[in-house]
Amino acid sequence: MYMTDVVLHVDETLDAQGRHSLEDEMRGIDGVISPGFSPRTPHLMIVTYNPDRIPTGKLLQEVQRRGYHAQHCGG
Repeated sequence: MYMTDVVLHVDETLDAQGRHSLEDEMRGIDGVISPGFSPRTPHLMIVTYNPDRIPTGKLLQEVQRRGYHAQHCGG
């Protein structure tokens, strides 16, 4: 199994419970291995995933589908 990471910037300011809830929801998506917010930069969600199971764009769509404004960070 191949794994990679993507960094998603969530525009909204989420409290600890909001970040935890979004992590739990993302964890339930097929292909997502480990979603987590950076403690030092709480707008950044780092998602480890299997690109053979889910493409990067779909991860972003899943965050947006939950009502958040988000962008993919990096090239």
